Amino acid sequence: MEALPTHAEYFGHVRTIIGMVLGLSLARLVNGMTRFVQHPGTIKVYLVHLGWVIFLFITIVHFWWYEFHLSLVPVWTFPLYAFLIFYTMVFAALTALLFPDQMTDYKGFEDYFEQRKRWFFGLIAFASLLDVGDTLIKGTDYLRSLGLEYPIRQAAFVLLSIAAMFINSRRVQLGLVLAAITYQISWIVRLYDIL
Repeated sequence: MEALPTHAEYFGHVRTIIGMVLGLSLARLVNGMTRFVQHPGTIKVYLVHLGWVIFLFITIVHFWWYEFHLSLVPVWTFPLYAFLIFYTMVFAALTALLFPDQMTDYKGFEDYFEQRKRWFFGLIAFASLLDVGDTLIKGTDYLRSLGLEYPIRQAAFVLLSIAAMFINSRRVQLGLVLAAITYQISWIVRLYDIL
């Protein structure tokens, strides 16, 4: 009779797949950022776009860190595995939206981001909802450990992402991304400075 894989083997497998997708996402962000260095005269930096690149970098690194809590999952199933892979692929889609394969139809990153921001913020809102499912997977004790701030945070990210789809003021957009980066760093430091 063949032995079934252990919990640690399932967790290791899931962690490996998640790591591969997130690694590709981070690589796309790094490659995209190097365009500004490689072509400084032709590719202009748009601060709002750059801010969301930084936000997404911080968020992906954070996601990779807190996914270690998947070790709390007592039983692994294929639907659970598929959900986690799907959630991770949303980050890959977000990085592809920030740095498309080609920019020939746009005047630069400002033009591109402004034309595609509804897709980007829609996916940010969707990722915030998926995060609730991801948190529930880790158990009610884990959810409680995040406190009341967690559901408020997730609701705020969804609502602000939807609002950001329709904000045309560059100053307001810049303020929003700076607030998102500041809050994300604060959240990480306060809750995840140690495992």
